[in-house]
Amino acid sequence: MRKERGLNAMCGRYTITISFEELLAYYAADDSAGSPYGPRYNIAPGQMVPAIVNDGTRNRLGLLKWGLVPPWAEDPKVGSKMLNARVETVAERPAFREALRRKRCLVPADGYYEWKQTADGKRPMRIRRKDRALFSMAAIYESWTAPDGSRLSTCAILTAPAQGHLADIHDRVPIILNRRHEAAWLDRNLQRADEVLQLAIPLDPAELAVDPANRRVGNVANDDPGCLEAEDEQGELF
Repeated sequence: MRKERGLNAMCGRYTITISFEELLAYYAADDSAGSPYGPRYNIAPGQMVPAIVNDGTRNRLGLLKWGLVPPWAEDPKVGSKMLNARVETVAERPAFREALRRKRCLVPADGYYEWKQTADGKRPMRIRRKDRALFSMAAIYESWTAPDGSRLSTCAILTAPAQGHLADIHDRVPIILNRRHEAAWLDRNLQRADEVLQLAIPLDPAELAVDPANRRVGNVANDDPGCLEAEDEQGELF
């Protein structure tokens, strides 16, 4: 079984290209903190990512560093090994179990990348909803306090075994929540792990399409619309 880190991780790269106004409207979210936002075409581990949390009265947009750092960690570098949380073990692992109960968030996206083995080597694919709509990946978050008192807020995306045509690309998928489960996932009053995990059901693969992406996605420095442009077998753009 592959370790959940780097480009072999699932989920390891994703996109969110909608406008700021569309993002806030979808979640009826408040941005009183003034979180910087712009379309992203190649979001990578270790970066600050937009996330939705609920403070008990309303949804709020904020930024979290991708790679969860537990409160008891001695070094924040452990976050690079905690990009994803497997749904099969998230309720048991010390780094994740309390966050699953009390600190859940949504990571908005409109596509994610995975590398598929082909006769021409590994090629990036972008998985998206067939209707091209925004979706929410189930995630958990934590806050870590440094010795100097500064705080770092981080997150991990939940994953599950791949099904259907997605299993031909990778053995794991991010848990894309059903729209009707998003509010419950954010509900702080829901704290029993068994009830929470009943929400963590990946979207039906039949609702997802797979498009070839550009090999430029492999370089985190490339974050532009060109990442979405497919190439032919010789590396030329279609």
